[in-house]
Amino acid sequence: MNYQDTIDWLYNQFPFYQRDGKVAYKKDINNVREFFNKHGADYLTFKSIHVGGTNGKGSVSHMLSSILQDAGYKVGLFTSPHIIDFKERIKINNQKISSNFIVKFINDYKQSFQNMDMSFFEMTVAMAFRYFAVEKVDFAIIEVGLGGRLDATNIIHPELSIITNVSLDHVNILGHSINMIAKEKSGIIKFKTPVLVGETKTYTQVFMNKAFELQAQIHHAKSFKYKTDLNGYYQNQNINTSVTAIHILRELNYQINDSHIESGLLNVVSNTNFTGRWQIIHNKPLFICDIGHNIDAMKHTLNQISEFKKKKHIILGFSNDKQTDLILDILPKNYNYYICGSANPRILPVSELSLAFDSQNLPYKVFNSSVDAYRYVMRFLSNNDVVLATGSTFIVADILKYLEKV
Repeated sequence: MNYQDTIDWLYNQFPFYQRDGKVAYKKDINNVREFFNKHGADYLTFKSIHVGGTNGKGSVSHMLSSILQDAGYKVGLFTSPHIIDFKERIKINNQKISSNFIVKFINDYKQSFQNMDMSFFEMTVAMAFRYFAVEKVDFAIIEVGLGGRLDATNIIHPELSIITNVSLDHVNILGHSINMIAKEKSGIIKFKTPVLVGETKTYTQVFMNKAFELQAQIHHAKSFKYKTDLNGYYQNQNINTSVTAIHILRELNYQINDSHIESGLLNVVSNTNFTGRWQIIHNKPLFICDIGHNIDAMKHTLNQISEFKKKKHIILGFSNDKQTDLILDILPKNYNYYICGSANPRILPVSELSLAFDSQNLPYKVFNSSVDAYRYVMRFLSNNDVVLATGSTFIVADILKYLEKV
């Protein structure tokens, strides 16, 4: 198989969450553990930081990667989902995994994957950990895919576990209460391994109980005054979490000084190519992409855009497993909305979304895709308007993929 054949096989041979949702979620980590038991425990050969949480784990992962790169470390970065290209998921110092490695890895272990009925995400985790081992990274920043306790990444023995925060998301999988979700995320806390909690709220007691049980020292994010090239106001908390994590690593005798923190945070985009978070696409009209796929993320996004003294337009759509009604409850009625579908089968059909908008008496236009909505607003809106593309990752990804092509 060539590279495209290999990627097509990965996408189509087995279900994967980005496309198929709950059916692709495996409620144990035995497949990944069995794979490495048979083929060598790659995940034990590199030091790692495990990053979980509902919101902010992608930002924190990229911030940490950027800081550690500026400190001179060779840093692996595993994140999901990808926006444009599968290879975004697995990088070392901002260099994507090579096509040749992907092809060889899948060809070498295709039969094992089939025999074990491994999911797309499980295969991707196995690939990333083998790549980081072969390339001898100093650190690997590993972002949890979903939840924590039963996530395929949870076989690693990290130097530090990080839980950014907890809010209602993936309730059909992780549970219908904050404490149930927190319990799932607490599963990445390891025996005698420090754990950092980004936001201290009522659910933090769940983490404290788990840390006590496992004799793990628990830390809470402190406040700092660093700046970053990531524009969202919500990044302030992610800065606090990331810098506190660096201070913990210093206590473990890793050599990272203040100048590395400063330069790393100011160059997250150039050091890691992080996209889709309050990303300014155009200035006339002002066009912003900011993924906001749950109620807490949407609150932060709406709070920031409300400060613009301009006419506001929102392009959005949601995955079909999200609590759409909660999000629609907080949408301002004086904005213009452009509701969209996507080729991805997990997107909520616009026919259903339009009914929900009608029930909330929100003004809207309907488009088959966010790309169609993008073309419309760029043609008809004034340079004094502001446009925000938000909601599902797919809504933002479709626009960014289109812009990449043109």
